[in-house]
Amino acid sequence: MKKESEQIEIENILHHLNYRWNIEVLAQWEGTRIPFKPHQIYDGYDIFISHDTFDRIDQLKDKPAGTRLKHALIDHYLQRSLLPHETEMRGWMQGAAAIVNGNKIYFRDIISWCQKASSYQSRQILQKETGPLCKFLKPFALNYWNILLDILQEEFGFTSYNHYCQMKKGIDYPHYYDYFKDFLLKTDDLYFTAMESWSQNQFGLPLKKLSRFDAIHILGLVQFDDFFPQNAMEKLIGFFNQWGIDLDNTPGLNLKLERDEKKSSQAMCFILQVPEEVYVLMQPEGGWVDLETLSHELGHGLSAVFTSPGLSLMDREMTVSYSLSESYAFLLQNMALSGPFLEDYLGMESRMVKQLVYYKMLKELSVFRRYTAKFISEFDMFSKGDLSDGHSYAKLMARYTGFYHQPESHLFDLVPEFYSLDYLLGWMGESILQGHLSQNLGSSWMLKHETGDVLKKWWSQGNRYDIFQFFEINGLGPLTADLLVDRWKENLT
Repeated sequence: MKKESEQIEIENILHHLNYRWNIEVLAQWEGTRIPFKPHQIYDGYDIFISHDTFDRIDQLKDKPAGTRLKHALIDHYLQRSLLPHETEMRGWMQGAAAIVNGNKIYFRDIISWCQKASSYQSRQILQKETGPLCKFLKPFALNYWNILLDILQEEFGFTSYNHYCQMKKGIDYPHYYDYFKDFLLKTDDLYFTAMESWSQNQFGLPLKKLSRFDAIHILGLVQFDDFFPQNAMEKLIGFFNQWGIDLDNTPGLNLKLERDEKKSSQAMCFILQVPEEVYVLMQPEGGWVDLETLSHELGHGLSAVFTSPGLSLMDREMTVSYSLSESYAFLLQNMALSGPFLEDYLGMESRMVKQLVYYKMLKELSVFRRYTAKFISEFDMFSKGDLSDGHSYAKLMARYTGFYHQPESHLFDLVPEFYSLDYLLGWMGESILQGHLSQNLGSSWMLKHETGDVLKKWWSQGNRYDIFQFFEINGLGPLTADLLVDRWKENLT
C-alpha cells in the first residue's frame, strides 16, 4: 500500500509540473502574459527533482509505470538544468531576422512567409541572409546540446543519446534506420520522377536548383489556393457533427483559430489536462494549408478530449512517445484532402479534385521522405557524437528530398528525441487506420456516422498503450509503410 501511495504522489507532482510547464508554453504561443517567469517554474521543487526521487521510482513494483515516471522526471531535470541556456538562446532567436528586399523576416515567421509571401528570387535572398545568421546562432545551440548530452551520460549513465531515446521509448532505432534507408531507395524513382516534373511545371527549373525554402513554398499547395472554397474552414468545423461531435461544445476542447498578430505562426495543440483542458491554436494564413493544419491539430485534440476519464492519470497523460497521437492527426489531415471529402462534402469539381489529390499525394511522399532523411541524418550524427558538422545532414537531405539544405542550419532543423521517427511511425499507423476504415465502411468512410463511433473507441484508450501495443491489441496488424507506398503508387503513376 505504501508503494502504491508513493507512486500516486509522484504521479500527481509530475502532473502538476507538466501543467506548469505547458501553461507557460501556451502563453508564449498565444502571445499573452506568461503566468510564471521561466526561473520560477521549479521554485519549491528542488528536493523532488533529485536523484532521491529517482531512487524512489526504481523501488516501485510497477516497472512499466516506473519507466514512464522516471523519464517524465528526467524531462523536468533536463529542463531545469538547461533553462538558463534555453532562455539565452531563445532571446537571440527571437530577434534573429533576415533582411529581404528591405523587409525583416524573423526566424519564427520563415515558414508562413515562404508559403504565402515570397517569390523564387526573394527566397534566394533569404537563403543567403540566413546562412550567416545560423552561423552566429550555432554556438548557442551547440552549447545547449552539449550540456544536455553531458547530463545524460555523466549523471544518468546513458552511453549515448541514442541509448537514452531507446530506453525511454522502447524503440529499436537501428532497425528503423535500416528499414527506412531501404524505403528511400525503393521510392526513389517514384518520387524524383514526379517531383522533377512539379519543379519544372511550377518554377521552370530543375529540382536541383531549388532549396528547402522553395520546398516550403511548393508543398504549401499555394498554386491551388485560387480554388480554395471560401467557406471551407467553416464547413470543416461543422463536418464533425456527422460523427456526433460538436466542436464548439465539446467539453475540454478550446479552439483559438482567429487571426492575432501576437500569436505564433506555427499551429499547435496544447494538452494541459486529459480530457479536461485542451487548446488548439492556429494562425490562419488562407488556403489549403489552413485546412490541412487545422485537421491535423484536431486529430491531436479530439483524441485527447475523448480519452476515457476512467483511465488512471498515468494512462491518460503520461506517455513517452506521441506516435499514436500523430496517427490520429495524420488520419484527419489526410481525410481533409481526400477525394470524397473534397468532392462530396465541399462540393468541388471532379477535375480539380483529381489534380489537387495528385499533388497532395506527392506532397505527402515528399514530406515523408524529408522526415526519413532527417531521422537517418540525426541518427548518424548522434552515433558519431559530433553535432558541430552539418555537412552530412545537408548532403543526405539533398540526396533524399532533392532540395538544397544549408549545412549551417542543421541544429535548427533538429527536433529532440528523434521525433522525426515518431512522425513516420504515426504516418504508417494512419495508413493502417484508414485501411481499416475503408475496408469496413467504404472509401467514403469519413462521411459515415459510424466512423465517429470507431474513432471514439480508439481515442478512449488514451495513452494506455504505446503505438505498437495499440495496433496489436486492437487487431490492426503490424506497423509497416506498405499501405503508404501502395497509396502513392496508385495516385502518382
